[in-house]
Amino acid sequence: MRAKITYFITAAVLAVYFVLAGGRGLALIRIGTPLTVVFGVMVLILPVIGIWFLWKNTQFVKKAHRLSSELEAEGGLPVDELERDRYGRILRDSADEVFARRKAETEDAPGDWRTWFRLAVAYHDARDTPRARKAMQRAIALYDKKPVRAA
Repeated sequence: MRAKITYFITAAVLAVYFVLAGGRGLALIRIGTPLTVVFGVMVLILPVIGIWFLWKNTQFVKKAHRLSSELEAEGGLPVDELERDRYGRILRDSADEVFARRKAETEDAPGDWRTWFRLAVAYHDARDTPRARKAMQRAIALYDKKPVRAA
């Protein structure tokens, strides 16, 4: 729940920034000199890139949540079996041990989105966010390609 609140606050702050930056860009363009028009266009590019990034990230989060919900319904979500220090931080050796199992599981079934999802969680627990994201993207791609069952 904390992650959702943080995400929505960040998205709201970015939206306000995009509106403010867009307004400044339009104001520069309205001045009409070649220099201010160039600066205005450059300022407008930032909100466009930001909106695109926010949209793609939101789609990623929605798809990952959909996979999580389905895996939970199947009873296949990874169980938190990680050892922690007295401050609640995951111990590196524990994360490495779980990661090794998840990696072997994924190597045994490389076409199963479920194993990639669990590997993404293991990467995240090992604090390797770029690889966690790539593994989750692979899980989403495999999930989207799965055959639709007849009702």
